Order: sequence, then structure tokens, then C-alpha cells
Amino acid sequence: MAKSEKQKLKLLYLMDKFIKDTDEQTGITVNDIIDYLDSNGIKAERKTIYDDIEALTLYGLDIVKEKANRNTYYKLVSRNFEIAELKLLVDAVQSSKFITTKKTNELIKKIEGLASHNDAMKLQRQVYVVNRVKNINEKVYLAIDNIHRAINEDKQITFIYSSWNVKKELVPRRNGELYNVSPWTLIWDDERYYLVAYDEKDKKIKHYRVDKMSKVEFLEEKRNGKVLFENFDVAKYSSKTFGMYGGREENVKLQFENNMIGVVLDRFGSDVMIHPVSDGEHFNVNLSVEVSNQFFGWILGLGNAVRIIEPKAVVDEMKNYLVEIQQMYL
Repeated sequence: MAKSEKQKLKLLYLMDKFIKDTDEQTGITVNDIIDYLDSNGIKAERKTIYDDIEALTLYGLDIVKEKANRNTYYKLVSRNFEIAELKLLVDAVQSSKFITTKKTNELIKKIEGLASHNDAMKLQRQVYVVNRVKNINEKVYLAIDNIHRAINEDKQITFIYSSWNVKKELVPRRNGELYNVSPWTLIWDDERYYLVAYDEKDKKIKHYRVDKMSKVEFLEEKRNGKVLFENFDVAKYSSKTFGMYGGREENVKLQFENNMIGVVLDRFGSDVMIHPVSDGEHFNVNLSVEVSNQFFGWILGLGNAVRIIEPKAVVDEMKNYLVEIQQMYL
């Protein structure tokens, strides 16, 4: 590239220098800038550098001037993402089970590019704090992208749905027969992505783990189930579906000890109606839940601090569940 052409890029090189090498703690001098530009084949004088810094400031960069030890330093003190926000993004990526180790490293590297070199080092140290279980399915990103596009374009999709076998292999369900559903939304639950869709064949809402989906394809047909999703509440759906395992929906009454109020609010939200019991030590709640072994397991995990009051059919199911568990340990 000719010198005159590179000269036109001076402001871009200068902006890149501020973004990469400065932050609230670290500044650069005019001499640093001149040397940096010179190393990239761009000649500059002190006066033009002052004008360029002013131009970048007018453009919106939060560049401040600071004197220390008889030197004047310039630094970019704020940017689109603060370091605390980038740490949150890194932690979210690192902890996400559906993102593979390879993609995790790629995404974190891109997030580091949003920070200065010094702050990027802080992010890198954060990466090695934990060693969480990660997904191994690289194709999950393509599936997510196709699902988003299908939702935006109001299209049905087909896909192959799989389960793990004891050899740690994903094996297609239904002998590889294609699932055909109308996708409506994606839910992030327990650090995994789930597709919530309408199954026209069974006339009901279902959900699927995205990392177990493959060969997601568009259909020309428009989506079905619009009426069911007009007032669909993602939070309520997640709270009544334990571990994202489906079951039959039931209205149940549960009785909790008063000290379990935090557990109830964390699980079902602050809008849940609390009905104090006359003994002053318990309260009841009426909830719509998906009755499944995962629901019974959640109840069991809370010990004698909670019990199912009604309906009787669900109480009897809970009793049978407890007997089955007990039989395993006789």
C-alpha cells in the first residue's frame, strides 16, 4: 500500500491504538503515537496528532488527557463495554453447557478484543477459574441460527432428534424419522438451550434440547399454533416444567413450612399467591405444574418441609414414587 493511501488510514490506526493499548489505568504519549504510526508506515507530526485526538473525541471516543511525571498521557477511559460487563459475558460463555470448548475459546477471544490489552489479561485469568462440563456438538450453532431464521420467517422446520447411549454417542430417535414442528421460541434453562414448538400431529406444545437436534431444515409451510403462543409466558412455562422434563399439566396445592418462602419465590416468581395456614407455621400455594418424576424428585429434595395436598391422584402418584424408590434400596 502506498504511503499516501496509508495516510488516509491514520485516524483508524490511531483509534485502534487507543482501543487496544489504553484504559482508565494506562495511557499513551504523543511520542508513543508517532512511533506506532511510523511502525505502520504513516508519518505524523505532533501538531497533527493533537488535531487527530480532537477529531476522535468529537467522533465520540471518551479520550482524556492526564499529566504525570512531566509527561502528558492520553487514554480511552470508557468504551461500549466496561470490564465488569465483559467479565459477565465471559462467565456466561464459559459456564454455558451447550457451547463447545472450541467455540468457547473462540468467543472469549472475540470478547477480549472489546477490551484493552491490560483488561483482556484480566478476562483471560477469569477463564481458567472453573472447568465446567461442555457440549461436544459443534453443529449446535447452525441449529440455533436456523431456528432463529425459521421463527423470524414464520416457517415450520424438520430435524432429527437424538439421545445419548452408553457409548456416549448421540443416537437418532424414531430410527432417524424427521420431527416436524412449528418453532416459536428458544428458552435458556439450566445453562442449556431448548426449542419450544407446536406439534401439529399431537396438537400440543413441546420442547426439545437444541444440542440434541441435527439437520434442522426449513419448510415452505407457515407455522401452526399461533393462538397458543399469543399470550405465551416463557417464565411460567419454565417454572412449571421441572428440569425441562415434560409431563401432564395439573393444578396442585402444595403446603410449605414458612421458612421455605424463599424457595417458592425463587422457583415460581413473586406473583405466586401465598395462603397462610391457621397454625401460623405453614402456607399453601396453588400451582400449575407438569407432573413428572422430576417434579416428585424436586418435592422429595425439600424433605418434610413440603407436601402435596391435592389432587388425590397426584398425592397417590407421589406415594407410589416413594415406594418405588424405597424398593430399590431394600
